[in-house]
Parts: sequence; structure tokens; C-alpha cells
Amino acid sequence: MTAPHTGIGTFTVRPLDPLKDAELLHGWVTDPKAAFWMMQDAKLEDVERAYMEMAADEHHHALLGLHDGVPAFLMERYDPAHRELVGLYEPLPGDVGMHFLVAPTDTPVHGFTRAVITAVMAHLFADPATTRVVVEPDVGNKAVHALNEAVGFEPDREIEKPEKTALLSFCTRAQFEKAVAA
Repeated sequence: MTAPHTGIGTFTVRPLDPLKDAELLHGWVTDPKAAFWMMQDAKLEDVERAYMEMAADEHHHALLGLHDGVPAFLMERYDPAHRELVGLYEPLPGDVGMHFLVAPTDTPVHGFTRAVITAVMAHLFADPATTRVVVEPDVGNKAVHALNEAVGFEPDREIEKPEKTALLSFCTRAQFEKAVAA
């Protein structure tokens, strides 16, 4: 999977290995820039446990994203009819929920995070069964709202989740294709 029109490199994903990748992920999710991931105080064992539970869950999957073969982001795909958004909206057939987290770096590359979310969306829409991607970022996460808009998401409404007030947003395949063609 390559991110369309980025010129930043090649993005691929592989299934996350909760035990082998836990130390790497622990550094990512506890970084101050990952505050919205809500795992700031997690211990290594907490990260292992959380991703082992996800690996055993048929409705929630974690993938490790690679940039030119080097781990660079975390991607989660979930079924909103069974996880995260149950009872908070009426899911449609083909809806897929998504979370992503870019690894912290001391040498940021301009446009990298946008290239990552574009690659994540391209990966999700590579599955013909996916008709719409659903996200629920914290209402205060203005940076991710701008990224979501850049790849075609349209905000629907604020919803109350147990851990946050979230901005429920949707992106159809046509909206994504239009956004990345621009």
C-alpha cells in the first residue's frame, strides 16, 4: 500500500504482535504527544495486555504501520457495530472504525502525518466491503480534525463516550477519493 500522491515513501502494514511490539508501542503511547491516546501512565504490561486483548477480539484489529520498512505508526480497525460506538450511532453495513497514531520523532517530516492517514484510509478502502470509515476523536484534538478533513471526513456531531467527548465523523469512499485527488 502506498500513500497516493505524497512522494514521502512507501507505507505498508503488518499485523501487530502484542508481545514483540509492546516495547515499541509503549514508547509511542506514553509519549507526551500521544496524550489523546489516553495511555500516558501505562506500564509495559498494560500495553501488552491491551493489545493481547485486541488480538483476541474478532471485532478490533491492530496493525503496525511501516514507512520504508521502519515502524512508524499504529493503526486500529474496528467494527463500530460491536466496539467503541455501540449505542452511540446507527452503524451502516460497510462502516469501519479507525484509530491511528504516528510514532514520535525528533526529526519531523513535513506532510508525514497526512501521508500516514492517507495510507491508512487507502488500506481501509482497499477492502471492497468498506463503504465508510468512522472516527471519534476527542473534540479538543484540533490537529486530527484538520487531518481528518484533509482526507474527506465530515463531522456529524459530538457524542459522549465514557472516556471523552468525541467528534463523530464519517468519510465515504467517494469523499476520500475526491480529497486525495485534489
